[in-house]
Amino acid sequence: MAPMHAVILLVLFCSAYCYRSRGRARNGPLVRNPEQEWERIQKVISDEMSEDLKPKFLRAASSASTTLAPRQVPVYLVVSSSDDHKSAFKPEKGAIPLPPSLRQMLLQTATTTIASRTTARPKLIEIVCHVDRMYVRVRKEIFKYTDAWKSLKLGTCSVNKSTKDHYYFLYLLTDSCGFKTENNADFRVISNVANYQPNTVVLREMPFTIPVQCKYPRFFHSYKVGFYPEVKGGTVLKELSPKSSFTLTPQDASGNDIAVTKYLLHIGQQMYFEAKQPEEAAARTGAMRMYINKCFMTASQDYTSTPTPKYTVIDNFGCMIDSKVSLQSKFITGTSKTSQKFGMTALIFKDKVSISSASQQIYMHCDISMGAVTPTAKSKACNYDKATTKWKELYGDDSLCTCCETTCSSASPKKTTRNMVSSHSWKVDLNKRDGKVNVHPRMKFLDADTFTLEHPSMAAHKASCSTGT
Repeated sequence: MAPMHAVILLVLFCSAYCYRSRGRARNGPLVRNPEQEWERIQKVISDEMSEDLKPKFLRAASSASTTLAPRQVPVYLVVSSSDDHKSAFKPEKGAIPLPPSLRQMLLQTATTTIASRTTARPKLIEIVCHVDRMYVRVRKEIFKYTDAWKSLKLGTCSVNKSTKDHYYFLYLLTDSCGFKTENNADFRVISNVANYQPNTVVLREMPFTIPVQCKYPRFFHSYKVGFYPEVKGGTVLKELSPKSSFTLTPQDASGNDIAVTKYLLHIGQQMYFEAKQPEEAAARTGAMRMYINKCFMTASQDYTSTPTPKYTVIDNFGCMIDSKVSLQSKFITGTSKTSQKFGMTALIFKDKVSISSASQQIYMHCDISMGAVTPTAKSKACNYDKATTKWKELYGDDSLCTCCETTCSSASPKKTTRNMVSSHSWKVDLNKRDGKVNVHPRMKFLDADTFTLEHPSMAAHKASCSTGT
């Protein structure tokens, strides 16, 4: 025999008293007595339906000589999308006749007919829908197994309550039971499936699959009177500020700001960058710390343009990767943690060097954020110490920097604000002699035998090679 199939459908009429409840995933609402909860929801729906069908009265202003009979109107009516005539209320110049459809709608007469309940044989499977929940119950008499509830499901959710007569599924629509939502012109439909699939060698009752659904009307004509919106709250003032409150300023070896186009650096000359906020913004951040998560240099002001050469200085959420190849590249401590400074040497892009150019214009772009004072794997400032071959955090625990050699992929810190900030440009001198770029004057006096960036262990290896051992 094939499994039994049926469809249970309930149309929900939602009044002004509908509410939303907060649920816990796959646990349903907190219910002690499922029978009382079932009856309570049924009564809520019944009361709302009865209240909405009671006649309401619109009374004209009375006087000693004239008294108009009140008109009975419904609180609201559920209507089809085809009866939604909102376009007819569009403001227009002049006057037009009232369309018959609007006359019928505005002069709607109330009906006090309330569907009476008839006593019938108890249903084997029942459903109750309200604004935020779907309740399903199944009579125990249809099962022969005492543990039938273990094979009974509503979507992916199990029976969560039972009484002498019923198994209950009491779940909110926000619970992870596999509820499906579908919208059509007139209704919002939420559906699921009640399944009974016993996992036994023999069967004492047939498996079944029964679709269940709740239909929520989408359009109403409301006639309720005496409702006045209550305005709460006051004036909200919001400061107008630029997209980013951070600034990134290039500085010379003395810590003076480098003016745009007025200062030439030499290749290899020490320079600095300072990231900071305006004083009033720094005061608001309070006990927070600035973090520079990523920085790279380009020869173009627009770092998104392609193709453009790019050199990364800081990466991996605050790892000064350039410090592995240059002793001058490092984060620098300061008197305030709401700003951050770092140093490096002036560089140029080899592919941008040309015979006709006397200098090269460079830009720095940094991803900057404010976070907690205590650093994390994704909010830190790490320098590479060549003497110890280890990464060290500027103010905190050095172990946070161990991921600089791989990928720092821990959870993002809470309450951080992040911005990509670009500095103004600076120029690097390209004065050439014999077709070669001229270096800083002090670099001419460095002896190649005494100036090395090699690891100390390489010196012993070089000595052993020179002696032929």
